[in-house]
Amino acid sequence: MRSGPTLFNRASVGLGLAFLYGPIVLLVLYSFNASRLVTVWGGFSTRWYGALLRDDQMLDAVWVTLRVGLISATLATVLGTLAAVALVRAGRFRGRPLLSGMIYAPLVMPEVILGLSLLLLFVALGVDRGFWTVTLSHATVTLCYATVVVQARLSSFDLSLEEAAQDLGCTPLSAFLQVTLPNIAPAVAAAWMLAFTLSLDDLVIASFTSGPGATTLPMRLYSQVRLGVNPEINAVSTLLIAVVTLGVIAAALIQRRRSQSA
Repeated sequence: MRSGPTLFNRASVGLGLAFLYGPIVLLVLYSFNASRLVTVWGGFSTRWYGALLRDDQMLDAVWVTLRVGLISATLATVLGTLAAVALVRAGRFRGRPLLSGMIYAPLVMPEVILGLSLLLLFVALGVDRGFWTVTLSHATVTLCYATVVVQARLSSFDLSLEEAAQDLGCTPLSAFLQVTLPNIAPAVAAAWMLAFTLSLDDLVIASFTSGPGATTLPMRLYSQVRLGVNPEINAVSTLLIAVVTLGVIAAALIQRRRSQSA
């Protein structure tokens, strides 16, 4: 009687995993395809990885994307942490509903509206679109996600630890930096990783706020896909998958080591 549900559950999990990861596996396999035709297997080859290293426009897009992601994620994490502290520690101050609404609104607002709004803002201010407009736009959007992550950790943090540090002579700022921040460091790191990932993945907002010399990798890939799928796209996508996989494995190993040492 129990074999039916168990078999059904296994089949459901298997179909779900195949649906999610099957296209990714095919993408990785065809990145080593010798043929120029994406859907025709022409033998094993690494020619498209070599072509990728010689593609200056693609490499420039990767470099721009990494710089935008690093800077915007750092800004979003710092500002998001400060916003989370204000929402958790400051109590009911005047303007709290407005601040809370401004933080949560971009989470449910369509990216097209956000991109158009940021574009109109930069045009009204007379700011030339380029690298910094994309960076500030990504920091503005990802700040909301960073605030939610850090706020969830601060809500469960034992405030008596910080109060004890102040009783021992620490200033409020010193107590926060030496006691609270190390305890919420995993949440801050998770907020940074989430902000960085969202920045790497963004296409819509970058399309509205970018300018000459600020073409991100998603924009570059989208422009090439519109003209036809190039096997070089499979190669760069495989490299991104490898980087993300290594990051996830490293984070899991660090978390396991921390739990074992504790």
